Amino acid sequence: MLDRREFVGKLLLDRKNLLVIAGLGSPTYDVAACGDHPLNFYLWGAMGSAAMIGLGLALAQPAHRVLVLTGDGEALMGLGSLATIGVKQPGNLVIVVLDNQRYGETGMQPSHTRAGIDLVAVAKACKFADGIHVSEIGAVNRIRDLVHNGAGPILVQARISSDAAPRVLPIRDGHAIKLRFMEALSDL
Repeated sequence: MLDRREFVGKLLLDRKNLLVIAGLGSPTYDVAACGDHPLNFYLWGAMGSAAMIGLGLALAQPAHRVLVLTGDGEALMGLGSLATIGVKQPGNLVIVVLDNQRYGETGMQPSHTRAGIDLVAVAKACKFADGIHVSEIGAVNRIRDLVHNGAGPILVQARISSDAAPRVLPIRDGHAIKLRFMEALSDL
């Protein structure tokens, strides 16, 4: 199993102009723990929408790489998103699901991935170009290469420990996050 902070930290190392959508809860805390960045788009109160926001951004900005970091609970909530992404085929989109097999924001109840639901298989059935299971930190360089160079859409199901990490809260003003992100994007 992966340590979530170590994995996300290595994934975002030397990120260049990577556009990062951070899903609700722990994925946002993980991205913020790596250092705030104007090209981080943190979601607050938008569970289930990270993949679709990533899709919209990938379609609107085809010259830029888009990484969605989300949890298994949010990915399960938005399974229909995977079908839409598969139909649209954004070559610049990678979704990394941080899978602790728990619904972390509602009390750590077991999620459906704990019962064997395979998000990589679902993504492949939805015509994703690639899907990968990861549970060892040694695979992070391969995943980084896919994030920066892979032909998407790609889904990575990263099996992480369910150990809680300290919350690192970025700005919480959704309007300010949007304006900052748009300004940084216009400077690229």
